[in-house]
Amino acid sequence: MPFPKDFFWGGATAANQYEGGWNEGGRGPALTDMTTAGTATAPRYVTYRLPDGTVKPFSSFESKPEGVKAAVAEDYYYPNQQAVDFYHRYKEDIALLAEMGFKMFRMSISWSRIFPKGIETAPNKEGLEFYHKVFRELKKYGIEPLVTISHYDTPLYIEEELGGWANREVIGLFDRYTETLFREYKGEVKYWLTFNEINITMMMADFVPNYPKAAMARGLQILHNEFVASARAVKRAHAIDPNYKVGCMIAGTCKYPLTCDPKDMLETQKKWQRCNDYCGDVMVRGGYPAFAKRLWKEYDVELAWGPEDGKDLAEGKVDFYTFSYYSTSCVTTHADVVMDGAGNLSLGAKNPYLGYSDWGWAMDPDGLRYYLNEVYNRYQIPMMVVENGLGAHDVLESDGKVHDPYRIEYMRGHIKAMEEAIEDGVDLIAYTPWGCIDLISASTGEMKKRYGFVYVDLDNEGRGTRDRYRKDSFYWYKKVIASNGADLD
Repeated sequence: MPFPKDFFWGGATAANQYEGGWNEGGRGPALTDMTTAGTATAPRYVTYRLPDGTVKPFSSFESKPEGVKAAVAEDYYYPNQQAVDFYHRYKEDIALLAEMGFKMFRMSISWSRIFPKGIETAPNKEGLEFYHKVFRELKKYGIEPLVTISHYDTPLYIEEELGGWANREVIGLFDRYTETLFREYKGEVKYWLTFNEINITMMMADFVPNYPKAAMARGLQILHNEFVASARAVKRAHAIDPNYKVGCMIAGTCKYPLTCDPKDMLETQKKWQRCNDYCGDVMVRGGYPAFAKRLWKEYDVELAWGPEDGKDLAEGKVDFYTFSYYSTSCVTTHADVVMDGAGNLSLGAKNPYLGYSDWGWAMDPDGLRYYLNEVYNRYQIPMMVVENGLGAHDVLESDGKVHDPYRIEYMRGHIKAMEEAIEDGVDLIAYTPWGCIDLISASTGEMKKRYGFVYVDLDNEGRGTRDRYRKDSFYWYKKVIASNGADLD
């Protein structure tokens, strides 16, 4: 059995998509609380109050009038506000995870639950206590928490009043936030992740046609500020508790050249470097890669560095590398090829050798093995697959059962790929597939795009009991964990 005996089998969630209780316990708002539901073909919107008092929705790719503020309106449904209500059901949910045999549970802390605006000098005690209760419940069942510190839920005040991460002042606010977490949860949490999918900024030029150079330049500065904040958090964690382990989290983008045209190969290399290596190198190696200067020149950007930034980056290298992996894409420079391989906006040409999900994702276990090998041989530090899975339209039968053989098939292939990667020499220590209990989709805001082993009775319009039902994959994954990956039938 190639999986080590102490391998962390588990699952992953995020507070803004799972927790709910958006205006309870002293929590402040985040932008996701003002974000509407969308679909696979229609975008999500943030609703803003205009100067005349009316509320209007804007997509993330639209420009907004100066001075508008995000606001909640009665005519819209905001799925992240209540999500699937882990805030009130955490004991029930953790018991289900324990029944499956989880060794690790990836979750995130909502920054605005700890500091409602993000600028306070003292934390919200009720927010701190909520996570104490969650960690105590996990410990009761011997489940190790893997905690993401920032998972797409920066306090709204910071976003609107301070300009978000483009403002270096936010680094200091993040310092206070992480200092609080590391001291408060010492002895309860060992494994931390700083920023979820920090490299998403690097993909915007692929996501949005004719993405403005000025927007990309701003994004690169935001990334730099986040790199510094992350590095300082790593240093702080190690100083507070030498047992702390802090990792990065990268959106794993595995790309293939569509043809054997050398130009396709060079374009694939370029995209791989920008999407994966740019962020990975800074966070793991402690400095920018060689190709960064050409990238900055392309976007006319001169990063604003603080006097200690270089030292912080060099000294704040992460202890392990984690990533999400769902799909692969094909790259080509040939203008006559239709870019029809879009899943979650990841543009590219369809791969004729692969099947695709209902949401346009290529299902490619071999890509996971390839990615693991490429990254591990570059960095040589422990790795975790902290998101993986198949978003699908599950049906709750009248007898309370959910039959999802397609999910089992998808995961079986990816677990076999991890097994091969371990045989290849990769130091893989954890697997926490995404949305282990059904939650709100980040990309579409839907509920029908389900990933979990546990079905939650909630539809796209917010109707339902939010009661939990075990899917067939629940019992299958329980068997996988009990056999440490040996029994995949």
